[in-house]
Amino acid sequence: MSIGNRVYLKRELPEKGLVERFRELPAANVADCMSRTSALSPEIKLQSSPEKRMCGVALTVKARAGDNLMLHQALNMAQEGDVIILSNEGDRSRAIMGEIMYRYLADFKKVAGIVIDGPIRDLDVIAYEKCPIYATGSTPAGPFKEGPGEVNTPISIGNIVVQPGDIILGDRDGVIVISKEDAPNLIDQAEKNAEADSAKVQKASSGSADRSWVDRTLESKDVAFIDSPYC
Repeated sequence: MSIGNRVYLKRELPEKGLVERFRELPAANVADCMSRTSALSPEIKLQSSPEKRMCGVALTVKARAGDNLMLHQALNMAQEGDVIILSNEGDRSRAIMGEIMYRYLADFKKVAGIVIDGPIRDLDVIAYEKCPIYATGSTPAGPFKEGPGEVNTPISIGNIVVQPGDIILGDRDGVIVISKEDAPNLIDQAEKNAEADSAKVQKASSGSADRSWVDRTLESKDVAFIDSPYC
């Protein structure tokens, strides 16, 4: 087997109903229920103008720096509701995709979103489009198409490991990764967290929130309060 240069045609997928339940939740609420360790680096930012959250199953791409050959293979394999998510060895010198590939994925394949660990191009157009795409920025410099690379193998992107078939959830805050194994046990807790957070927002707005925890925490940390100016 050509390790580092291979394509797996199948992946294990979570239930569609589970994906739809996560789609209704803010990424921050779900991330809080995973010990706040599931978010991609904020370097990977939303580049388009979606009308709704991105939520779908990971079709992973492991690319050589500045090369998009395996991304083109993923375009051929993509299904409606997938999130194409690509690692790029941290390269920032070349755009991995532009408007042509974006149109194919967004309009024809109807993917749920795209996440690129690197720049894209044609931002003058893509910035106004509705299919969510996340990237580190933009550059007019185009990619190579030589490989090697992999499709549907584990990748590391934005300091987080992604397995094929994991649930990828994104909004204007950024992107989180929900393990497909953890998702069934996480969803109820995440929904309750979002409901409780909504109540907290209302209390914060009215000034009725209980802030006494701040005093208790500072006291437990032996914080000194000095009733005089610093000098």
